[in-house]
Amino acid sequence: MHTDLSGYALTVLDSVGDGVVVINGEGVVTLMNPAAEEMTGRSRRQVVGSRFIDSFKAEPILVDMVERTSASGVSLSDQDNVVLSPSGRVIPANATTCPLLRSDGEAIGVILTLRDLTSIRELEAAVRQADRLATLGTLAAGLAHEVKNPLGGIKGAAQLLERELDEDSDLLEYPRVMIKEAERIDRIIRQLLDLASPRGPRYTPVNLHMVLGDIILLQREAAADRDVTISTGFDPSIPPIMADEAQLTQVFLNLIRNAIEAMAEGGRVTVSSRVLAEYHLARNENRSRMVAVEVADTGPGISTENLAKVGTPFFSTKDNGTGLGLAICQKIVAEHRGMLKIESKPGQGTKISVLLPLIQSPAKG
Repeated sequence: MHTDLSGYALTVLDSVGDGVVVINGEGVVTLMNPAAEEMTGRSRRQVVGSRFIDSFKAEPILVDMVERTSASGVSLSDQDNVVLSPSGRVIPANATTCPLLRSDGEAIGVILTLRDLTSIRELEAAVRQADRLATLGTLAAGLAHEVKNPLGGIKGAAQLLERELDEDSDLLEYPRVMIKEAERIDRIIRQLLDLASPRGPRYTPVNLHMVLGDIILLQREAAADRDVTISTGFDPSIPPIMADEAQLTQVFLNLIRNAIEAMAEGGRVTVSSRVLAEYHLARNENRSRMVAVEVADTGPGISTENLAKVGTPFFSTKDNGTGLGLAICQKIVAEHRGMLKIESKPGQGTKISVLLPLIQSPAKG
């Protein structure tokens, strides 16, 4: 019976979503579940039987927590810990240590629990972005009405001046610059209004691969001009999904064009699709099938500092960029009940993933 209970307990532990590591009184790891393996990037074959301080020396916070709990018998928790696996993957985690007690209450070791906070952090970032966009939307609506009429007057006056000047006049370049800049401001205002627009998606069945294929066909010449090749890797099993085709075209055109423009000295853009069978966008949300469309480039990548700002209106790594294009993309994807994720490292390129629900009937609500 004792053996049966032990086996049952191990089965339960292996099924738990949180990472669990058990360390005995001598500081040796005696147990490690699959979730802990996945989070830390360490195999239990390597870790079990070794000293915790040796296997996790790259995690000084965890080592300190285990040692303090072992010495004092007091449970500890660190809500803002970060686990860095040997592969370089960074995972935000909540770490907890508590004493392992025998039936008589004597401490015989330490239990370390790790909870992956990735989805929570992503949701928090999405909420912050939504708040920023809501504020910007209110500002944009008022700004557009205040600016568009005077701007139209300035452009009209510049066009009139352009017509009045001779073609060989040295002054002709000035009204032309004014017209060009007025048109640029008008484009920015229209983008701001798109960002503030309350119109939601108009759902129809959309073949993602046809949309992507048309965009790639249109962008091949621009890519060739920069010595950039475009390759694809589509999952043919993906059926049409319910979405707004015009809005998704806007999203993927922006992402593919940005990827091409990120490589001034040539490179490769890879556009791929796949199905994520069991994915949830936020904690406590039902898991569902998702479609992931990924646009990856071999460009210079984005620094960690700038990566946190990407998608913020008016922040751009391009000289003449406004940052509104990606902000609009994020808004459209969010309205489709999806998520836009950006992964990048300096010198290793950038990958943007658009996750969309695999819905084959009209969305409700």
